[in-house]
Amino acid sequence: MTQVEAENGKEREKEQRGVKRPIVPAAIPESVLEPIQSNFIVVIHAGSSTLRIGRAADTLPVGIPHVIARRHKKQGQPRYEDPWLHRDGLNKPESNEQRLNGLKMVDQAIWSKKMSNGARRIPAPPDQVRAYNKQMRPAVLDANSGVKWTDTSLQPEFLVGEEALYVKPTDCYNIHWPVRRGQFNLHTGPGGSLSALLADLEAIWTLAIQKYLEIPRKDLKYYRCILLIPDIYNRQHVKELVNLLLNNIGFSGVIVHQESICATFGSGLSSACVVDVGEQKTSVCCVEDGVSHRNTRLRLAYGGADVTRCYYWLMQRSGFPYRECQVFSRMDALLLQQLKETFCHLDQDISGIQDHEFKIRHPDSPALLYQLRLGDEKLQAPMALFYPATFGIVGQKITTLQHRSHGDSEDPHDEHYLVATQSKQEQAAKAIAERKALAKYAGFEAELGAPNCDGVEKSHELELASSQHDCVLAGNDSEDLPAALMARKTTVSQFEGKALGLDKSILHSIDCCGSDETKKKMYSSILVVGGGLMFQGAQEFLQHRILNKMPPSFRRIVENVEVITRPKDMDARLIAWKGGAVLACLDTTQELWIHQREWQRFGVRMLRERAPFVW
Repeated sequence: MTQVEAENGKEREKEQRGVKRPIVPAAIPESVLEPIQSNFIVVIHAGSSTLRIGRAADTLPVGIPHVIARRHKKQGQPRYEDPWLHRDGLNKPESNEQRLNGLKMVDQAIWSKKMSNGARRIPAPPDQVRAYNKQMRPAVLDANSGVKWTDTSLQPEFLVGEEALYVKPTDCYNIHWPVRRGQFNLHTGPGGSLSALLADLEAIWTLAIQKYLEIPRKDLKYYRCILLIPDIYNRQHVKELVNLLLNNIGFSGVIVHQESICATFGSGLSSACVVDVGEQKTSVCCVEDGVSHRNTRLRLAYGGADVTRCYYWLMQRSGFPYRECQVFSRMDALLLQQLKETFCHLDQDISGIQDHEFKIRHPDSPALLYQLRLGDEKLQAPMALFYPATFGIVGQKITTLQHRSHGDSEDPHDEHYLVATQSKQEQAAKAIAERKALAKYAGFEAELGAPNCDGVEKSHELELASSQHDCVLAGNDSEDLPAALMARKTTVSQFEGKALGLDKSILHSIDCCGSDETKKKMYSSILVVGGGLMFQGAQEFLQHRILNKMPPSFRRIVENVEVITRPKDMDARLIAWKGGAVLACLDTTQELWIHQREWQRFGVRMLRERAPFVW
C-alpha cells in the first residue's frame, strides 16, 4: 500500500467517525431473494384435532392426533385430561329443551324437502327402533381385541399423537390438546398457561419432524417452514408461534399464511367462498385473487366433534345397545367418531329403518360385535350444522367476527398509529362514513337474524379497504361519538351471541363482499374443505340450501350456484396443507420469508412487513 493510499484511508476513517449515527433502528432489510428447494421446506397445518405436517415436495402430509401426554412431576398428583367431545355449556337447565327445539326444526326441514322422486320423506317410527335396540346384546368375536395400551414402563417424559391417545387412564399422565376451536387452548387448569402450551407445541412438532419426516433437529437450520394459521387469528399467538419456530425449534426462515387462501391455492381456484368445517370449529371467508376479504371472515365454535356428540345423543334416544359408552372416554370418543363417519349422510333419498353392525375393539378387552337399527338419526345429526340449537350449547359464544388489534408495543406503526397521524381531511371523511354506517343500525337491529347482515360488519369495522394504509374505523374511538361506539359494540355482541347455521353463515359472508360482481363470483364458487362435512350427499344438500335462501335479486343474475367438495378429487382435509406446499413453489414466495436473524433483530415488525395478508 502506498503512502498516498494510507493517508486517504485515514481521512475516510476520520470522516466516518465524525458522522453522527441515528439512534432509530435501521430500516427492515429487503429479503434476500435466494431460491430454496421445496424438499427443504416443511409445511405445518396445526388443526384442533389433527396435525398435518410434511415437506413441500411430498404428495401427501403425515397426519397425527394433535395431542400430548405429559408425565406427572410428583407422585399422587391428580390426573388432568382436556375433554375431547365434551365442552362447556352442555349441562345447563335449558340445554335439553334447546336440543329438542333444534330437533323439531331439523325434522320440519327434512319433511319439507321432497325426495328426488317427488315424494315426501316418511319419518321412521322411533318406538320400533328403540324396542329393537334395547333387546340387543353383544356377540364376543374374540377374547382379546388385539389392541394394547401404550407401554409407559420406561416412564417417558411425554408421549405424542397415537401413543398419547392410547395412554391408560390409570397411568400418571396428563392429556393435553394444545389447540381447541382453532385457538390456543388456554385455561386455568394444569398445562393451561401460554408457556406450557408453547412447550407442548414444540414437543409435538419437533417429535413429528424427527420421527415422520426423518429430519434431525440439528439440521433444521438448513430448513424453512410454512405455517398455516386460521383466518381469524390472534396476533399475539401468531407472534409466539413464529418465535417458537425460529428461535426454539430452529428453522432458518418462516412464512405465515391463512388457511382459506392456502385452500384456494390447493384447489386451483383464484376466487372462492371458503367454508372450512373442522373437528372443533367452522370458518367462512371470501377469497378473491389471493386476498382474504377481512369483513367476510366468520368463525363458528362448532364442528365435526359436535356432530359426533349430537349423533350419540340421538342414538341414546333410540336405545343405543352399547350402554357402557361414555362421552368422556377417549376410546369411546374414537368409536363414536368412526360410527358417525360410517353411517351419517345428507342424502334425502336414504329413508326408512336400516340394520347395521359395528365392532368394538378396546385395549385389554374382548372384541365385541353389536347389531344396531337406525332410522332418521343418521340424517338428523349432520343437519345440526344448519340448526346449531340441536347441539344444546347454552351460554357460550358461538359466532366470532374479525376484531381489530389491541396493539403491540413492539409494533408502533400499526392501525392505531395511522389513526393518530391521519390528516383532518381524512378524519372528516371517516366521520361521514361513520354516520352512513350507523344509519344502517335501525334497519339491521330490527332483523338481526336475517341473512342480509351487511350492516353489522360495516358498522363493526369499516374494512381496511384496498390499502394497508387505510385505517380501521373501529379503532378511531373519537370522543364525539361515544353513543355511536356503544351502539356498534352492542350490535356486534348481539350478532356474536347468535348461533348461525352453516348456510346462513355462508350467505352472511358473501353478503359482506364489497361489490355485486364479487358476490356473484362467490356464489359461483363455494369451496368446502376440512373433514367435518364429508358426508354422502353433502354437496347437493348445501347447494339446495344456498339456492333456497340466497337473496332473490341474485337468483336472477347468478347463472349457477356451485358447491365444490372434492376439487381435483382430493381429500377435503388435505387441501389447505396442499395449498401451503403450492405456496412454497411460487416465485413470488421468495420475498415473503422472515429469516431468523431478521426476527431476532426486528421482531413482530417483520410480520407487518412480510406477511402476505394485511397484518
